Amino acid sequence: MTIAEHFPILKNYTYLNTAYSGLLSTEIAKWRRAHDESFVSEGSIFRADSLVVMEELRKNLSETFAVKKENTFLTSNFSGGFNTILNGIEKGNKFLLLEEDYPSLSYPVKSAGFEYLEIPITANLEADIINAITNFKPTVFAFSMVQYISGLKMQSDFLKKLKANFPNIILIADGTQFLGTGQFDFEASGLDMLIGSGYKWLLGGYGNGYIFLSDAAREFIYKHKKDIALPALPFLAGRDYLSLTLESGHLDSLNLGTLNQGLNLLKTIGLEVVEESIEALANKARIALHKKGLLADWMLERPEQSSIMSLQLSQTLVEKLDDEKILVSPRGTGTRISFHFYNTEDDLNRLLDVLR
Repeated sequence: MTIAEHFPILKNYTYLNTAYSGLLSTEIAKWRRAHDESFVSEGSIFRADSLVVMEELRKNLSETFAVKKENTFLTSNFSGGFNTILNGIEKGNKFLLLEEDYPSLSYPVKSAGFEYLEIPITANLEADIINAITNFKPTVFAFSMVQYISGLKMQSDFLKKLKANFPNIILIADGTQFLGTGQFDFEASGLDMLIGSGYKWLLGGYGNGYIFLSDAAREFIYKHKKDIALPALPFLAGRDYLSLTLESGHLDSLNLGTLNQGLNLLKTIGLEVVEESIEALANKARIALHKKGLLADWMLERPEQSSIMSLQLSQTLVEKLDDEKILVSPRGTGTRISFHFYNTEDDLNRLLDVLR
C-alpha cells in the first residue's frame, strides 16, 4: 500500500498538523472494527481475552523504548497519568517548570500547592536551567521533551549531564510531542519519568497513554504510603501498589490496542527510518523558513530539533493556508506546523508557495 492508501486524508489535504493529532491508518481502522465485532459477539469472553492486548502493548513499549517491563504502565492520557503521579508526591517537594509549557503539565503542579519556580524559554535555556537548579534547589524538574508551541526540543546530552551533575533531582518529562518521532532509549536518557499520550506521533488514536519509570522514580512515588496494606481479593493477585494506583480501574483494550497497532506500524517502517525522514524534511523547512525571516536564529543553531515550528503569519496568509487545504494549528501568538514521516517535499513546497 502507498502512504496515501494508508492515510486517505493525504489525497485531499496537505497535512502539517500531527502536533495537533496524528493520523489513523486504514489498516488500524480495520483492526478497531474487528475488535468491536468480537466484543459484540463474545461479551465477557471477549473481555477476558482482550486483556492480552494490554500485556502485548506493555511488552511492546518496554522493548521498543528500553524500559523495564515492571516500570512500564498504561494510562488513558498524559493528564490522567501525570495527575496520578502528583498525588503520590509529598507536598514538601519543589518543582522547576518552564514558562509557556503545556498547561496540562504546569497547572496541576501549581493547583496542587507545590512550591515552584518558572523560568522563561530563551536562547540560553540550558544555562538558565542549571542556574535555577543551583539557586532554587528543586527536587523535581518537570518539562516537555518538545515544546508544543515553539517546537523547542530538550537536548539529549544535556539531560544526561543534568542527571549526572544533579543525581537527586527527579526529571519528569511529557513525551506526547516526542515519542514516535524516532529511536529512544529510556534507560540511557537520564529521565526518571516519561509520561505521554499516544494520539500524536505514535498514531494511536485517542484515549491511551504510557508511563515509564526509572527505579529511582519507583522509590520516589508513594514511598510515604508503603505501609498501606494491599487488597487481598483474588482477582487483584499479583498487583503491587504502583500497578493498582497508576492503572486503577478498567483499561480500555480498544484504545490501548490501537496504540499497540500504531507502534507496530512505526516499527514496520523502522523508527530509524521515521527519524531520518522527519529530520531531513524538517531541516529543509527550517532553512527555507529562516530565509523568509519566520524563524529565529537560535532555533536553527540547536543540535537536536523537532519538526514542530511556530510561524508569525498575517491573518491573510492563515486564511490562504486554509483555502489551499493546508492543515495547521494556531498556537500561542503564531501558526504551528509539523512534519511526520508521511509528509513529503511536495508538502513543504506547497506551504512555501503560499508563503510567497
